[in-house]
Amino acid sequence: MGAEPVTSIAAAHAARNRGIDLLRGLCILLVIFNHVGIRIPLAKTGLAALIPAEFLRDLNYNGYEAVFVFFVISGFLITRRAYERWGDLRQLSIRDFYLRRAARILPCLLALIAVLSVLHLLELPRYTITRPEQSLPRAIWAAIGLHLNWYEGATGYLPGSWDVLWSLSIEEVFYLGFPLLCLLCGGTRWLLAVLALLALSMPLTHAAAQGNEIWQEKAYLPGMGAIAVGILAALLAQQLRPPPARTARMLRIVGALGIVAIVFAGSTIWHLLRDGYLLVLTLSAASLVLGWHWQARVERPYAFAVFNWVASCGRLSYEIYLTHMFCVFTVVDLATAIGTDPSLGSLWYIPAVASSWLLGWIVARGFSEPCERWLRSRAWGRPQVADAVEPAADIAQ
Repeated sequence: MGAEPVTSIAAAHAARNRGIDLLRGLCILLVIFNHVGIRIPLAKTGLAALIPAEFLRDLNYNGYEAVFVFFVISGFLITRRAYERWGDLRQLSIRDFYLRRAARILPCLLALIAVLSVLHLLELPRYTITRPEQSLPRAIWAAIGLHLNWYEGATGYLPGSWDVLWSLSIEEVFYLGFPLLCLLCGGTRWLLAVLALLALSMPLTHAAAQGNEIWQEKAYLPGMGAIAVGILAALLAQQLRPPPARTARMLRIVGALGIVAIVFAGSTIWHLLRDGYLLVLTLSAASLVLGWHWQARVERPYAFAVFNWVASCGRLSYEIYLTHMFCVFTVVDLATAIGTDPSLGSLWYIPAVASSWLLGWIVARGFSEPCERWLRSRAWGRPQVADAVEPAADIAQ
């Protein structure tokens, strides 16, 4: 495969789908709200006098569902990029695919592991691995070896900044096998069959992990099923002609309603469908992503500045996802040290979210993007387009 043309980061950002970035931004905000809410629940703040407590709890405790939406987006975008680069998944270059993933994933991952290791050795309370069955070397190996989710299922939760790596383990194990799956399955029909089986098995594989709360939440197969849904959506987009604008709009509406229903009526849907609620969530996410994909490109910014900011969170979602726990812990510890009135607890969400965005922006501009460019220049002989449009982990990318 010949070298690709040099393209700037700004040009890559311009080619992004604003709707998908907005969805990713909303998902990363739900993740941050989840991790702040575990420590400062919104339902116990003064907002509960103005907003129903159930609604506030839903804002706090849908971080897990947000990660599954990330999985769908990841599967969709990586498959779309593969079609754009190689034209046919059967022509996919395993070497180039792996190098792209490594250039995007490894700099931030290895830097995070290094920082967390130092903080553990300094015995800082929020970052010290204290469970007797766990150790720093095993945590490092679990993170690098992409089985941190299994390690936590076997030994218990790691400190929060380590714990976020569970989704990366699922996603990258899937993508280690994805090029082989594309090449071995040959025609699209066989690939569709394998992916459909994996996607439809999601409720069963999620239910099969019952008995171990951590493993049920973080098992490989349910997360891979969500990625498969995203890939199936990308295959559909490749095979079909773009539908009328009305159809694309309807897909967005149906997808958005499905996600809102899971987020704000998840307990009701769970009682009706049990583990099938994950299938509803991922199919809704796929519908929304397809609708935005088929929407005519809109170059102008959103009418409301807040939407543009949320979309910027989506563009930084990988960096924010990996680093936001530093901000969450700092804000929560500061609130505790000051002795904040519990009724004012909701105010601490503002600095938690703002500092998470700022740290993610600094890491992206000052570290991950330069590292990615450098690694690609080494791998291909000249700078390459940063994968700003592709998800890196759940989260994201």
